[in-house]
Amino acid sequence: MTTSAEPATPLDDVTLVGRAKDGDVQAYEQLVLRYQGPMFRLAVKMLAHRGDAEDVVQEVFLNAWRKLDQLGEDAAFVGWLYRATTNRCLNAIRARKPQADVDLDTAESPRVDLQPERAAQVSGQLAALNAALAQLTPEQRACWLLREVHGRSYDEIGEVVGANATAVRGRIARARAQLAEVMKPWR
Repeated sequence: MTTSAEPATPLDDVTLVGRAKDGDVQAYEQLVLRYQGPMFRLAVKMLAHRGDAEDVVQEVFLNAWRKLDQLGEDAAFVGWLYRATTNRCLNAIRARKPQADVDLDTAESPRVDLQPERAAQVSGQLAALNAALAQLTPEQRACWLLREVHGRSYDEIGEVVGANATAVRGRIARARAQLAEVMKPWR
């Protein structure tokens, strides 16, 4: 007798958040697994330091677990995570002493299977982009990353950074202009 086990359909965020609010640790673990990658990518791009980004993301998820009952609407969980991650990154940037440029030795190339010449070019482009991102104001960097890398809407970004959509558009426009100027040699 053979039975075919159908794969379990992943639960949606609202269901997982509701269960996590009721104390279901496994439901919260599923949320962490689902969103730690995007939150880490946001943090590492904002902070340009893997260790600091790991710390921020860990703090965000621990704090979210502790304060989950304060989340008014279960569907707002993802926006809440983006807001918490962005704010922690901005606080970390403000608390830093002025530092030198991004440590290129810790920068990773996204593809190691490229031809050496192409890999060097891509690595150079990434280094230039990271250096250009570091020159933006923290608020511009947050808005640009949330829009261009994470695909968030202007309204969502406004909620995350505490600004209206018009201010967000302005920050993103200034960031794009500055990045375009810096990245001209790479076109």
